[in-house]
Amino acid sequence: MSKSIRLAVDAMGGDLGPRVAIRAAYRLAKSQPNIQIRLYGQLEELAKYTPDSLDLSSVAQPPSDLIANGSEVVFCHADSFVSMSDKPAQALRHKQDSSMWLAVDAVRVGVADACISAGNTGALMAMGRHLLKTFAGVDRPAISKLIPTAKNDCLMLDLGASVKCDTEHLVHNALMGSVFMECVAGVDRPRVALLNIGSEDIKGNEQIRLAAAALQNNDSVNYIGYIEGNQIYAGAADVVVCDGFVGNVALKVSEGVAQLMAAQMKESFTQSWYGRLVGQFARPLLRKWQRQFDPDRYNGASFLGLQGPLIKSHGGADELAFYAALELARNQVLNNVAEKTYEQFGRDHF
Repeated sequence: MSKSIRLAVDAMGGDLGPRVAIRAAYRLAKSQPNIQIRLYGQLEELAKYTPDSLDLSSVAQPPSDLIANGSEVVFCHADSFVSMSDKPAQALRHKQDSSMWLAVDAVRVGVADACISAGNTGALMAMGRHLLKTFAGVDRPAISKLIPTAKNDCLMLDLGASVKCDTEHLVHNALMGSVFMECVAGVDRPRVALLNIGSEDIKGNEQIRLAAAALQNNDSVNYIGYIEGNQIYAGAADVVVCDGFVGNVALKVSEGVAQLMAAQMKESFTQSWYGRLVGQFARPLLRKWQRQFDPDRYNGASFLGLQGPLIKSHGGADELAFYAALELARNQVLNNVAEKTYEQFGRDHF
């Protein structure tokens, strides 16, 4: 029998409301055995999006009932929710009855193995640090995300948790990113690189150079040196480490370029009869490209460094994208990412 997985979901987070989280939860429960998904939110809102009202013909059972394969979806009431405009400190002090707080706290008290939310990133970070705690020596968790490359998936971190990282933060991120890729992606001895403005040893600021020296002398990490921005999507490394400011800018620029390319191709294939003809022949190739680099497949950023899995879904995620975030949480639990991070490096490394 497969391992039982328990996921806690902040169903009120995100731009599209509970509908997305509920549909994705039922989809996962139907496709995977032995999963319990606890959806936290205001019950009067959640009730509007039960399977019957969504016309999900493949789902016959109402909330809280078994879904034929040992899985279940449970609705849990929360009096309030965290809005996108709430400041993290205020949410931490005044939203302890919110769906986000209760979902994160479910991991702390042991009724869930991982938490997923598409809500306010700053509030989620604050609640994660307060309730789940970080490993000893880790001041702030790192936001990490898998991205597609020409070869294999690559993990990039930090993507905004710490705008300015010191040497110790960069080394911690390299260690945790390496464990993640070994556990979740199955990469043996992941290649770890520091994102820099050049490949020469003299390039970069003092923190980057000191982190490089520390990683070169750390046998736990397969450190390969510096990597430049144009090498990320070529698959030159399995783990790319940087501070949160650089990482967030790099990710947003990448997303913008991808959107521009998609828009330009669509325009080229629709603005003339010749373009439409070429588009017909190119359609199989375009579909393959879309499947390979579909951002929905890579939805879900992990807060590494916390003593329990916490996943941030994109706020605008649709059902398929949120499903990918649920799958990411499930894989982290199955592969014991938090436990293995602690076991491999121990408190002495932090």
